Amino acid sequence: MHQRQKSSTAERTSDPAADGGALSMSHNDSRSLLNFSQLMLSAGQIKPSPALKHSKITYFEVEILDVQSKKQICIVDKVPPASTVLDVKHKFHKACPQWYPSRVGLQLERNGPFLKDSINIQSLAVSSIITLYFTDLGQQVGWTTFFLTEYTGPLLIYLLFYIRLSTIYDQVESRKNFRHPVVHLACFCHCLHYIRHLLETLFVHKFSEGHTPLKNMIKGCAFYWGFTSWIAYYINHPRYTPPSFGHRQVSYAALAFLAGSWISFTVMTQTLPVGIFAFLMVIQMSLWAQKKHKLYLKRFYPEVRRKAAMIPIIF
Repeated sequence: MHQRQKSSTAERTSDPAADGGALSMSHNDSRSLLNFSQLMLSAGQIKPSPALKHSKITYFEVEILDVQSKKQICIVDKVPPASTVLDVKHKFHKACPQWYPSRVGLQLERNGPFLKDSINIQSLAVSSIITLYFTDLGQQVGWTTFFLTEYTGPLLIYLLFYIRLSTIYDQVESRKNFRHPVVHLACFCHCLHYIRHLLETLFVHKFSEGHTPLKNMIKGCAFYWGFTSWIAYYINHPRYTPPSFGHRQVSYAALAFLAGSWISFTVMTQTLPVGIFAFLMVIQMSLWAQKKHKLYLKRFYPEVRRKAAMIPIIF
């Protein structure tokens, strides 16, 4: 009997320990769960160490082949992903000094278009090695130099004919014949036209590409300088015949000079060389205008298919 009571007492004394152990275990579990939850919430804020972040930097190798023979010219290595085509041209120039960047044409395909200098090199990459084809574009000149040379020539050439140099006209005949006012007005309008172009080249126009072949400048100068000599010779000639309708024709044409300059200049001076020059300029300017208009619509208004008029109502 005594043993039974003792054992029951022992059982009762062992129960609180068991209960306390159970409470202790549940408390540890909840604490572990809380710590795990905090770890999960803070996991998104963990940042990799700088050594891990910059441990691998990708570089490209640009293989440059001759567009005609397909032979390898050089390999430009260690090209960062942020580099542009212009950066590759500068590195290519260091390897091959005879080709400076402005005369280097690079193509992704042999028959493809030339890559613009602003294109990111990473956008061309399929793998770590990029193959480009090289074309020698020949001697280049800047667009600013191109237009300044092209427009300065007519300005100076016309003035040489206007002052009637002895090597151009007979001086005796030049002194005898009276100059019609339209001759002075034509000189003023002609100079004003090219001065405006020069100022626009220096302070207004921005050119997307920095260079153009030298042969283009030679052709442009031959066209503008040649026609200016022909036009100036006739208008400033001592035997120049003024317009048929006199002062009214000159005045209206001079006012219209502000809108359609070469057509009105033709009417104002009534000379064949100016008419031919104006006709050729209308053709050339219309081709340029249509090309630029398509580019503007494609870039800024792809949904618009309207055509702009170069000469309102007429053309």
